[in-house]
Amino acid sequence: MLQSGFHNLNVPKRVLLLGATGTIGLATANALANRGHEVICLVRNQSGNKLPHSSLRQLSKLDGIQIRFGDVTDLKSITENGFCGEKFDAVVSCLASRTGAAKDAWAIDYQAHSNILATAKATGVQQFILLSALCVQNPKLAFQFAKLAFEKELMESGITYSIIRPTAFFKSLSGQVERLKKGKPFLLFGDGTMTACKPISDHDLAAYLVDCISGEHCHNRILPIGGPGAPITPRQQAEVLFELLGKPLRVQSVPIRLLDVLVVGFEMLGRGIPYFRQKAELARIGRYYATESMLVLNPETNSYDAQLTPSTGRESLREHYQRIINGEASIDLGEHSVF
Repeated sequence: MLQSGFHNLNVPKRVLLLGATGTIGLATANALANRGHEVICLVRNQSGNKLPHSSLRQLSKLDGIQIRFGDVTDLKSITENGFCGEKFDAVVSCLASRTGAAKDAWAIDYQAHSNILATAKATGVQQFILLSALCVQNPKLAFQFAKLAFEKELMESGITYSIIRPTAFFKSLSGQVERLKKGKPFLLFGDGTMTACKPISDHDLAAYLVDCISGEHCHNRILPIGGPGAPITPRQQAEVLFELLGKPLRVQSVPIRLLDVLVVGFEMLGRGIPYFRQKAELARIGRYYATESMLVLNPETNSYDAQLTPSTGRESLREHYQRIINGEASIDLGEHSVF
């Protein structure tokens, strides 16, 4: 098992952080500051430059963090409000499209990153650390192709890069906790055993991202990564949750065929109504995650391979679930809310 362990090699750097108001971005800002780096966070413009929502308020309370407001989709704003003509050693991006729909994906996952990279090169930045996603290894969706397009651009840029492709996040596996607390069954696609992942916590992933600044073995590499322990299937997630809740296991199967029907139906409606084209893409995303494991794809067997999926960190999904149930943690699913 890989562990974060390059703290002694860490030399303080001046870092521009993107996506700092997301859960992983916030954890990364904290990890960067705790390692002694000077951290400047470029976040979306807010009315009157106030900090109205919780993630910005949390970010503003971190020591050693400077917040700047700008528009990551605007090259001029990136240059004038983010970089400000100043010297940075590294860019760390936890930025991602909110929905994964095609327009949003190409605007954020590709174009915004492309603009940031262009400015980084022009201002002499030496290192770029990108949080990507493991699912791009088997691309079928717009956001995956957008991420791959930027990954290629980054690798060809001449800047020292690290591309981190994590498996599932704890947040993405926490959407049904409230359902179960209310006495409802855990919803499974099929029998709940066709997919598996090695989920990683925000804290452990953030530590890994920051380690890539100093860890030369992470440089100029694509790095798939998962959390500690064996892979877990959706049915096993249900078993853990019901055990922690002290309730008997209750599951309800949702046929994959239903997702296929939704995709086709939205595609037909989308021929005349743009709103449904986006719905069709969201349905395709749902189907993808219902049928594809978040493990490294073995090129020799064309199958998902737990043994090839590296692990890092110490926090387990079970511990995360326990904290939610105890009221010690909360999950703001935002655009990821499904159930």
